[in-house]
Formats: sequence, structure tokens, C-alpha cells
Amino acid sequence: MTRIGQHLSSCGLRSTPQRQRVYAVLIENRDHPTAEEVFLRARRKMPGISLATIYNCLEALVRSGLVRQLTLDRGAARFCPNMQEHCHFYCDCCGKVFDMPVPTTSDLGLNDAFKVERIDLTLHGRCPDCHLRPASQCAGQTLTFNQ
Repeated sequence: MTRIGQHLSSCGLRSTPQRQRVYAVLIENRDHPTAEEVFLRARRKMPGISLATIYNCLEALVRSGLVRQLTLDRGAARFCPNMQEHCHFYCDCCGKVFDMPVPTTSDLGLNDAFKVERIDLTLHGRCPDCHLRPASQCAGQTLTFNQ
């Protein structure tokens, strides 16, 4: 049995080919895809898989602790297979998400009276590929309203 299969079994979940495929998609390219992006990638090797199955697989992987679900602003949930403590950087220009190291509690300015158990931090800005682009050349991530 594979490592993912053993982990799912230890959580009381069945290891299915679909769950294995979805996890493989997340591991192959650690770019924090949405469920729809996972669906499109999984279909390449498993053409019969449905979007509903993708959502069910992602839910099982999150529940088992193999994957984190990220919600950035009001966008679609994204999925991250990196279970080490880390933060995220969201590029407001191109929409890519990057794993970042966790700041220490001293970096956060907390005194010893606070006991940090988990950090859920997302930094927003422009990635190295986008930082020199004018806002008008961003991929439409910023909403503008006509008056």
C-alpha cells in the first residue's frame, strides 16, 4: 500500500484511485490549484473523473490532514500539499501563490504571554515576475469600477 493509502486508512478513509490521482496532481506541481484546475489536470490521466469526485477527494484529503485548503480573499479555494508550517504570498497581479517561511513570534512582536499554536498568514503584493509591471498590465486580478 502507498504512503497516501496508509495515511488515509489510518484516518478511517478508503484509498481510491481517484484520491490517489488527485493527491498526485497536487504533488506534481505545487502551485496551489483550485478544484477546477485539479479537475482539468486529473482528467489527463483519468478521463472519466467528474468535478464532483474531485471535490469529494479534496475534502477527504483535507480532512485526513494530507492537504490544506486556502481561501484567499473571495476567490476560489486553493489546495496546498505542503503540511509543514508555512505562510503564503499571493501575487495580486498574476494570481500565483507561493509558499513562504513562517515568521518567528519575535518577528510578530508578541510577548511571552501569547502562545502561538498555528500561523495562518497570507502576504499580498507582486511576485518577482510582476513587480516591475504597471498595474494596467496585470492579469485582471485587481477590480476596477467605471463611474
